[in-house]
Amino acid sequence: MSIPSRLSDYLEQRGTQYEICAHELSRTSAETARSAHIQAHQLAKSVLLEDDAGCVVAVLPADQSILVSEVNQILGRKDLKLSNENRIAQLFGDCDRGAIPAVGMAWGLDTIVDDDLSNNDTVYLEGGDHERLLQMTREQFQQLMGDQLHGRFCKPTLH
Repeated sequence: MSIPSRLSDYLEQRGTQYEICAHELSRTSAETARSAHIQAHQLAKSVLLEDDAGCVVAVLPADQSILVSEVNQILGRKDLKLSNENRIAQLFGDCDRGAIPAVGMAWGLDTIVDDDLSNNDTVYLEGGDHERLLQMTREQFQQLMGDQLHGRFCKPTLH
């Protein structure tokens, strides 16, 4: 599977430069980082949140956990919660389950980006399946996400 056309079209329209990096099949963000031989902190994972006002894609480093209360505060909302798998599949039907690209804007969704990702020289994004990542420089990632809301809303994942 190649990356979804909705994603490639969105990136092309914005002049975003990236490379596609293939890796062995993986099912979790941590597995993806190991399989791709990258640091989990460089991998931007997406978490879909929703409330009565709609859905939001929260983008954070793969080695972090989301603090939904912080996202609520940044966005001025109260009731955001994690979306279920069926809702995710409905919105991202052209992507494999669990491989939501960090570019929710391509699907018309509000997107919020954790500031921790800007500490990386290179950022990797899910490519819409479990075997491809998009690799881009910090500058390309910041340009791509520049119009999106930013803040701090994650904490280290405890293993």
